[in-house]
Amino acid sequence: MKFAQCSAALILFSAALCLPESSAVAENARIELSPLGEGDVIAIRSRDARQQLIVTTIGEDGSRTDSTRDAAWVVSDPKVLMIDSTGMAIPAADGDIAVTATVGNMSATARLTVSGYAQPLPINFRNQIVPIFTKLGCNGGGCHGKSGGQNGFKLSLLGFYPEDDFEFLTKEARGRRIFPAIPDESLLLRKAIGRSPHGGGKRMESGNYEYNLLVQWIEQGMPYGAESDPYVTGIRCVPETRTMTQKAQQQIAVIATYSDGTTEDVTRMALFEPNEAEMAECATTGLVSTLDLAGEVAIMARYQGQVATFRATIPLGADTSNMPEPVNLVDTAVFGKLKQLGIPASEICDDATFLRRVSLDITGALPTDKEVQSFLADASHDRRDRLIDRLLDSPAYADQFSNKWNFVLRNHKVNGEDTPGTMLFHQWLWDKMYDNTPYDKFVREIITATGDPQINPAVTWYRDVDSTEEQVEDTAQLFLGLRIQCARCHHHPFEKWSQDDYYGMAAFYGQVGKKTIPNASAGLRDRRVFHNEGVATASNPRSGKALKPAGLGTVAYDIPADRDPRIKLADWMSDPQNPFFAKALVNRYWKHFFSRGIVEPEDDMRATNPPSNPALLEGLASHFIQSGFDLKDLVRTICRSRTYQLSALPNEFNGNDKQNFSRYYPRRLSAEALYDAFHQVTDTGEGFGGMPAGTKALQLADASNSTYFLQVFGQPKGDTACECERSMDANLAQSLHLLNGKEIQDKIARDGARTARFAAEIERTNEDRVKELYRWVFSREPNVEELDVATSYIKRHEANVRGGYEDIVWALINTKEFQFNH
Repeated sequence: MKFAQCSAALILFSAALCLPESSAVAENARIELSPLGEGDVIAIRSRDARQQLIVTTIGEDGSRTDSTRDAAWVVSDPKVLMIDSTGMAIPAADGDIAVTATVGNMSATARLTVSGYAQPLPINFRNQIVPIFTKLGCNGGGCHGKSGGQNGFKLSLLGFYPEDDFEFLTKEARGRRIFPAIPDESLLLRKAIGRSPHGGGKRMESGNYEYNLLVQWIEQGMPYGAESDPYVTGIRCVPETRTMTQKAQQQIAVIATYSDGTTEDVTRMALFEPNEAEMAECATTGLVSTLDLAGEVAIMARYQGQVATFRATIPLGADTSNMPEPVNLVDTAVFGKLKQLGIPASEICDDATFLRRVSLDITGALPTDKEVQSFLADASHDRRDRLIDRLLDSPAYADQFSNKWNFVLRNHKVNGEDTPGTMLFHQWLWDKMYDNTPYDKFVREIITATGDPQINPAVTWYRDVDSTEEQVEDTAQLFLGLRIQCARCHHHPFEKWSQDDYYGMAAFYGQVGKKTIPNASAGLRDRRVFHNEGVATASNPRSGKALKPAGLGTVAYDIPADRDPRIKLADWMSDPQNPFFAKALVNRYWKHFFSRGIVEPEDDMRATNPPSNPALLEGLASHFIQSGFDLKDLVRTICRSRTYQLSALPNEFNGNDKQNFSRYYPRRLSAEALYDAFHQVTDTGEGFGGMPAGTKALQLADASNSTYFLQVFGQPKGDTACECERSMDANLAQSLHLLNGKEIQDKIARDGARTARFAAEIERTNEDRVKELYRWVFSREPNVEELDVATSYIKRHEANVRGGYEDIVWALINTKEFQFNH
């Protein structure tokens, strides 16, 4: 039967299946069959190809729901094609057919062609065999893909170098892994199906798709393929986005595009991974299942070094009519997203909570008793904005943010010795923060630093970020939000960056010269940094190719031999059109204030790890650029927003929200802030070796003279450029130290401490003293019950009033309210 006749018959057949118009199904509802190719024809081009079909029900309101597994399938010629219950189309012969999917009383028909079945092309090793090893985990970093291989058998990591894999499989160990005479007896297959001992266990079933493809490849003589054969240039997910409900499913297809322009379904050979495992999971078949949480989740699909994402929006659907009024671009983006998701925001926090929160976030210090009283007594409408401005103008702001940059810029003493450059670099950072040096200038001065570190302290960065590889990787991670370490040895597994991209960046640092400063003490390692004249290049160690300097995603630059390539790097980074620079910084600062980045982790901003709120990231980055890279203005914009000022207390709908900022997310104080807060509450201090009296933990230049308290509460060492080095996790050692540590007990009970002075101030009432204590500890007045409990306790200890106050202080500092910013 000709195709036109088949199609007409099927249309009549489909019409016969339809229910009357009085059916409960909306008249405008319909179903759609995808993914369609050119001319709305689905093409399967070889015997070994598969095609994932997707059926979508489109409601009269435009909503789209996956119905693939609910569909009944009719194929005009079953000899050409069969479709299983998951919607996977499997060819059986060449031909043109019609495929009809029916869901309830709705049908959709598409044309499908199968070619290359009767006369199949030889199997291509790179395009068809290597993906099997990736799918089954054989070439992963924990198995044969690690640097030394596994049990004598090595594969390139994730199949990035198929020519090596072909050599390993067919020629290494005298070809013992392949048995062409009897393919099924090949050691490669026997181990994979569990017939021979295999440390990786059983990886596939005998007779399944992967097994049969490997057998065919061996039968064909193990062809590699010609250099002219098409190769994968990109992949895409179909659909790319979808709005889904909780506990729902969506089938996705992964379509690969080849260098000759053809496309092929590779769904069953792709690897899938959600960026939020608590929100969704994805089966090996490409079936996405949402879980209990509302928000947005991205599913990364990876195939042959190419990546793409499917993004699901999962609304909660609650009433959001009482959302706070936006005051700036932050609120517009955040509240707009919350309305889209149907997640109501918490209420605005009270003044006492805001005072403590913003003081800790901007300055790393608790407000004083006088500051609490003054702010709570202020009835002006702009009191919060004026507080933010005052904190930004204070030296404590520079303490907080120079501490932040000091550790990620890896400033620390060498072997614990008093290296002059360490102190000078920390002071330089403090000055830059206090003076509000534009961020682009701040970064430029670091990466182009030249000269003596005792004259130009920014040179100190090159002391500990010593090698070209470290300079490339720290530059990308700190200032571009990109982790490109993987690309040093192979194509990045989750990104588009190749070794050429990596060494193109390395070429910017290829002419950096270093010379030990004369008469410098042994072991101090302070060195002069200078530009070595010459043509800047870097060599790809694998290909041997000499690469000119190139920004990530840009063409290579021709830089004169007498010009420092780092200047061109700084120009590229600070260009307003740079897609990474401003976003990386605003995302890093956003996490500082919200405990979670718009992209999380904050320095892993890749296409397969998309932002939870793209409009927020774009808006903040654009505002930051327009402000002239003004860091204080960025902090001011964030802190003035209603989003930042939301209560940490969840309402009945947003308790599970972890990514949309519908409330303030409480977090433990940093080690330095908690230590300084403890001393402020007890009115005591700590002497740090070699530092002036009165130095706070937040003002230390490095961690070489830190205390046990700072260590146990996670102060970083400054060994890496990752803020993850600072541990914010709670542990038993922290609790035990606060509960019964000798340092804690001694300082609470020390002569001259706040408890001793309170006990001696007999002219003041207990109520007055307890209220002051609460203002020091919590930046608020005690409620009636708290005041009654505290004063009653002191009254019961009239014989030892000082001991009573010591007990109260001990109890208050062991509360979560004290230890957390909320």
